[in-house]
Amino acid sequence: MSTTETPETTTDGALEAPAIEQVGRPTKLFTIVALIAIIVGAGSVLGGIGGAVFTYQQAAVENINTPGDAAIAEAPVRGPLTMWAQSDIITQHQLDRTEGLRYAEMERMVPQIDEATGEAVIGEDGEPVMVENMDRLSWIDATSLTTVLNMGIMAYALSLFAVVVGGTLLLLGLVVLKLRSAVIV
Repeated sequence: MSTTETPETTTDGALEAPAIEQVGRPTKLFTIVALIAIIVGAGSVLGGIGGAVFTYQQAAVENINTPGDAAIAEAPVRGPLTMWAQSDIITQHQLDRTEGLRYAEMERMVPQIDEATGEAVIGEDGEPVMVENMDRLSWIDATSLTTVLNMGIMAYALSLFAVVVGGTLLLLGLVVLKLRSAVIV
């Protein structure tokens, strides 16, 4: 019959796990990584907050209020929701002005209209005199304004993203600092 060794038992008969020795020596790499995460995280949070404040201040300087027919009526344009409402109503007003046509859907040149008669002005060659389509050109202004407003919305979104990612890195760095001494080397 062969002999086998059995683990020691306690007085109540339960098995006792062998002791595991942990080396509690923090490594330089863990410390460096934790500090970098904390620094980058804090910088990202501060940058995100700074970006949102800057965007707000730039919008406030323009002193724009949404019109009464906007989704958010008669409100100062400062944050992403009022920027969206202003951009949306500019587009709606422009579509109303151009009878639902967008820039690329309109003719570049149109016949000149005599204000007195409402008829097309005829040139010496017997053809209508053609002029720039002012309704089409007004799309350039509308597009510029809505693009700037949409960039403001994007600035707020990126600022929020920077704060969330920065906060996550900051917390991760603190956790790594806390746990670095429990690393088994």
